[in-house]
Amino acid sequence: MTSPSSALTSTSASASGTFALGGEITVPRLGFGAMQLPGRWTRVVERDTAVAVARRAVDLGVRFIDTAAFYFSPRARANDILREALHPYPADLTIATKIGPLRDADGEMYAEATAGQIRELVEENLGQLGVDRLDLVSLRVGRLGAVGGVSIGERFEALAALREEGLVRHLGLSNVSAEQLAEAHAIAPVAAVQNRFGVLGQEDAALVDRCAADGIAYMPFFALGGGHSALDGEGLRTVAERYGATEHQIALAWGLARSPSVVQIPGTASQAHLEQNVAAARLVLDEEDMALLTV
Repeated sequence: MTSPSSALTSTSASASGTFALGGEITVPRLGFGAMQLPGRWTRVVERDTAVAVARRAVDLGVRFIDTAAFYFSPRARANDILREALHPYPADLTIATKIGPLRDADGEMYAEATAGQIRELVEENLGQLGVDRLDLVSLRVGRLGAVGGVSIGERFEALAALREEGLVRHLGLSNVSAEQLAEAHAIAPVAAVQNRFGVLGQEDAALVDRCAADGIAYMPFFALGGGHSALDGEGLRTVAERYGATEHQIALAWGLARSPSVVQIPGTASQAHLEQNVAAARLVLDEEDMALLTV
């Protein structure tokens, strides 16, 4: 068991172990989500702060960053921040993006992209990030509601065609059901799934296990609540006290221990929170911890 510490900070993301994305791109299993870097309509993040956080993530060994052109606020776009902070990008840095939701100037997701809009959205991400090819592009299905129930074949075919052209290296899916994963996988290889999953929301457990069996990365979103739910629970508090860690750190460590396919992508615009998140990479939960936290 890890020795308790009242200030579990500072380590390298490499301590989380690695995953071979698409069987060929090796990334640490603790990455970084860029969604919070631009701030929100009700929360301002200073540009210098956002740039510093992105740079610090790389300093801490993060080599996988999740972003999207639809991550923006009235003041900034996540892709622009990443480009300012990190371009030219380190050769071993993998940047993933998502396409699908269409947002208006007020930030509302008003529709999903059609198959005919896929190219435009991929080219938008290429231009904003300043690259000729995107490492991983995921088709985001729906908004924050329930997954499944609709065909994604036509849209995924359009995305897969861009892979054949060389604009995209690997393909992924987000907010999908097992049936939608199977539909997409029959069209082209799927390297990653990004669904909602966490210690307090384990409904997607069967798909997590399927991804592990098939060599597909599983990247939980809102593993720390994402501001939409409180990360709280007796089991989390008990284990956190045992390790001298925060509940957020235990939640990240639980995901890493739950499946070898999990690649955690916690996001923050705070350097202090970033360092705490990365420090979770060195937490190794034991069987007793996992039994307490896994349903």
